[in-house]
Amino acid sequence: MTERATQSSSISPEILESLTRVTMPRGFESPEPDRVAVISGYATEVYRCQSLVLGTGAAGLRAACELKRRGRDVLVATGGMYMGTSACSGSDKQTIHTASTSRNGDNFEVLAKDLSSGGCMDEDVAYTEAVGSINAMAGLQYIGLELPEDNLGGVLRYQTDHDEYGRATSCGPRTSRLMVKVLLQETKRLGIPVLTNAAGVQILTTGEGENKKACGLVVATKSDDLNPYGLAVIECDELVIATGGPGEMYRDSAYPKKCYGSLGLALEAGITLSNLTESQFGIGTPRYTFPWNLSGTYVQVMPYVFSRDEDGNEYNFLSDYYRTTREMVSNVFRKGYQWPFHASRMLDFGSSLMDIAVHLEIKKGRKVYLDFLRNPLPVEGAEPFSLDNLDADVRSYLENNEALGELPIDRLIQMNPLAIELYRMNGIDVTKEPLLMTVNNQHMNGGIDIDHWGRTNLEGVYAVGEAASTHGVTRPGGSALTSGQVFGMRVAKHIEHKDRAWDESLGDSHLEAVAPLFAELEAAKAGDAAIKIAAMRDEIQARMSDSAGFICDGPSTANASGEATALWQTILGGGLALETENRSADYFMWKQMALSSAAVLTALDHYISNGGGSRGARMIYDETSTIVPQIRSGVLSDFAYRPEQDADKAKKIIVTYEGDKIVCSERTLRARDKSPVFFEKGWGGFLKGDIYES
Repeated sequence: MTERATQSSSISPEILESLTRVTMPRGFESPEPDRVAVISGYATEVYRCQSLVLGTGAAGLRAACELKRRGRDVLVATGGMYMGTSACSGSDKQTIHTASTSRNGDNFEVLAKDLSSGGCMDEDVAYTEAVGSINAMAGLQYIGLELPEDNLGGVLRYQTDHDEYGRATSCGPRTSRLMVKVLLQETKRLGIPVLTNAAGVQILTTGEGENKKACGLVVATKSDDLNPYGLAVIECDELVIATGGPGEMYRDSAYPKKCYGSLGLALEAGITLSNLTESQFGIGTPRYTFPWNLSGTYVQVMPYVFSRDEDGNEYNFLSDYYRTTREMVSNVFRKGYQWPFHASRMLDFGSSLMDIAVHLEIKKGRKVYLDFLRNPLPVEGAEPFSLDNLDADVRSYLENNEALGELPIDRLIQMNPLAIELYRMNGIDVTKEPLLMTVNNQHMNGGIDIDHWGRTNLEGVYAVGEAASTHGVTRPGGSALTSGQVFGMRVAKHIEHKDRAWDESLGDSHLEAVAPLFAELEAAKAGDAAIKIAAMRDEIQARMSDSAGFICDGPSTANASGEATALWQTILGGGLALETENRSADYFMWKQMALSSAAVLTALDHYISNGGGSRGARMIYDETSTIVPQIRSGVLSDFAYRPEQDADKAKKIIVTYEGDKIVCSERTLRARDKSPVFFEKGWGGFLKGDIYES
């Protein structure tokens, strides 16, 4: 750290280093293939296990460890170790969110209600997450995750977005990476084999209709020892999809590189998706630098927010939006726990005006920065910045944390020196230079539709973590990490109960589905006029950021949906090129991303064209609306927005893939039976396994 930061921080450099440069365990057991099969003339490795977990994020690893403890033969496959969202992304204080609060009191009913308060979340899933949150966190602590405690053993808590109770806790900016670390240590201790550089290509199934079930997964590996495309097969009795969200879908993204998710993989297998319209967007550093959310103390210390044009001129642009300096800086502070953009927070000079202001400055061709070495400049004609002239909630927060230093950097050192160290280790020193920022896509709340056991509509396939559609329109900050842990435990319990066994009568009949994949790759390699992967990537990312970001309008979304669908049809016709044989994983990942993008846009177009309004982190523009945000000089007429319809909160948009077409429908939310369960009656149901059938 810098001399100033080292002298001012009461935390030793060694501690800061250990909490930011988190070293991951190595030397995992590698699986051995069960046999080699010849498919279309290509020798193909075939692995076999009972339970296959696809993904090595916190959710997938929790599922793998819980399955192993329950006696299942587990194999973990991953497209890249240490590369996913859990291992590589975060914010200033990445959070875990549970029902246990600090002196405020809480219960599962209240937490479940808050988890689903934004609508579009099944009641049974919300309650399952609430009930499971305590054991999820306790299990992490048991295997070595050290959460901060007071001298009596109470876990330290704070308030985050969509949370009025203060249920969040944190190990610092790398909380999810620390979660991955302890879970990887447990994976290694339990002797769970890990197949690395194995990207999911196609789910293998057997049977038809109601008897259809998963029996394996085709993966693309980097090994060309047996066949030049690196295709291999993993036979399994059940598959747990834990591949995270589609981070590569947007140009403006807080995700690490090569986060593809598995929405396309699931759709092609006939698995139902839901809530694809719901994502989170907010301020962060650009993806081409070091992508990170600028929430929490990064903004609570009230840095100077400014823009700079190509000639080097600086602009105190936020002063055009707020009426007083106090109002401006207090709302910069509130972005700390109101981080996701929300249309309603544009009103009454709220905190989401900052997102709009940043967006408009970037459209002017300017770059936007946070400067921790300067206090905010005043609104034109208004009072200068002063720590003695802040809204009451802002002043009390800073006082309680003894963070009344002269400059933003002093306040940041006091409240969160880890936030400084994090950027420093990635080549950016905020004690010397301003921090470049933008508005990023950060999280998808939708995904693979599951029930309260994590089951999908395809027998034998489960989904956990961001791959699963467990969230509604809004979610309390940090609840996603807890949700993945809860459902990691849930799917393991359900899989243990089902105790599926391999159908020996299959022989090698299920491997027949692999032959068309080899034929597709051969054709793609020979396709001279086909689209190159890099060009398609740029097209998808630009379309999603420009037409399906946090500001949407009906005509633009409809047009983008049509373009995305046309691209998918082109790909189906052999329009995507495989430039070299060893890039088959990239070929399939971007093919799936094209389908995922078309699915998101189709769902969004369905929602808007049926009268859907602004909710979550998306604003739906409507020129006829009278709901228009005000700024200091007047109104932002280009941001008049359509409000959400109350009826839309009570249903989910369902997305399926039928006959090469993306189909949208709707279903009402699942209710939960709230009648009491008496011990003797409930115990019998538990012992007989009835609970797993409901």
